[in-house]
Order: sequence, then C-alpha cells, then structure tokens
Amino acid sequence: MAEPFDDAERAAVYRAIYERRDMRHFVPTPVDPAVLARLVDAAHHAPSVGYMQPWRIGRITDPALRQKLHAAVERERVLTADALGKRRDEFMKLKVEGMLECGELLVMALMDGREKHIFGRRTLPEMDLASVACAIQNMWLAARAEGLGMGWVSLFDADEVRAMLGMPEGARPVAILCLGHVERFYPEPMLESEGWAKRMPLDACLFENTWRDQKSACEEAPSMQSMQQRAHDDAR
Repeated sequence: MAEPFDDAERAAVYRAIYERRDMRHFVPTPVDPAVLARLVDAAHHAPSVGYMQPWRIGRITDPALRQKLHAAVERERVLTADALGKRRDEFMKLKVEGMLECGELLVMALMDGREKHIFGRRTLPEMDLASVACAIQNMWLAARAEGLGMGWVSLFDADEVRAMLGMPEGARPVAILCLGHVERFYPEPMLESEGWAKRMPLDACLFENTWRDQKSACEEAPSMQSMQQRAHDDAR
C-alpha cells in the first residue's frame, strides 16, 4: 500500500489549498530566479489529457510589452463593465489585476496543433483547456507555499494577445498571470470581501448518481461539511 504523507505534510497541502488567493496587490520586490524555476517546473508536472502537455508558458520581461498587455486588459475591463448592466459601476470599483506592480508577468497558453491529439478529446475537445488549468493551479499552490501571490487575469481579447506575443494561429492565450511578493494575503477571496459574490455552500455543489437526486445528496452534506471543517482545522 502506498505511504500517505505524514501529518505535517498533509496539513501543508491543505493549507496551501485553503489559503490560496487570487491576488491583485503586489510589492515590486523581484522574484528569486530559483523560485520562479521551481514554480514553472511545478506547472509542467500537471496532469494532462492523453499526456499531451498542451501548456506553453511565456515570461514577459519587456517593460513595453507589459504595458501593451496592460492596455489590452484595460480595454476589455471597460467592455466587460458595459456588459454587466446594473453592476457596471460596482465592477469598475474592483481592482482586477496587478500587472504593473507584480515582480513577474507570465502568459499561459494552449499550444498549436492540438487537433492532432485525439486521446481523451474526441468528444470533449475542451480537455486541453482543462489540462492548462491544472498547470495553472499547480503553479498557484506552489507559489502560495513559497510565500508568493499569484493572480489570474482573463480580461483580454485572445486574438489581440496572441498577435502581440507572435503566437502561431492555432495557439491561444488562456491566462495572464501576475506573480510576486505581497504585503499580506487576503483573509478571504477578495471578491467575497468586496461583496461581489459569496462561496456557495458545499451541499449546493453535490449530487449522487444522477442530477435529479441532488436533494438526496444534500441530505448527506453535513458529514461532508464536517470533513471540510476538519481539513481546515488540520491545516491551521
């Protein structure tokens, strides 16, 4: 039987999960190159459909290019606000990125030529995107363990960013990642603190066997929630 992590190791994993935050506020202290290398390697060890490893990770070191990417995000921020109707002004008050302050700016993209990879994607072609999301989450949790903040920015026109970065036509940017030192981590998700949304109760996300049986699954939710609370307690 495989050996489990010991108590301290297990608690550290859960702590990283529960204390991970989508950070928007950074301090300009440079990121240690050795730490950055570890984070990129952690991303590269993510699971992927058919082991296709569809992620491509770009590091933005040109200040002018960083400014251009920031301008692209700002344009989309305004368009997103206009599409939100009554919540427009509320959205515009939110800080949605830290691209000009973070120590490192990365772009995570889907590679080109993905149509050649059929394994696991014949009926679910979007599994390549799911694989890239796993790589991002790996990096995010590793960054938290290193004491660094990370923020995922998705407010951009993908074709515009693809052209900026000289990506081939079949490639597609998925995320602009702000990475760097922070003064402190938010005690709860920033959008929750700002009143934009609340975390759903666990029982609202569960169902057993079939979708229509969600209510019966919710009847078992207290035990699931107690397990969740215990994990929180163990991580402290």
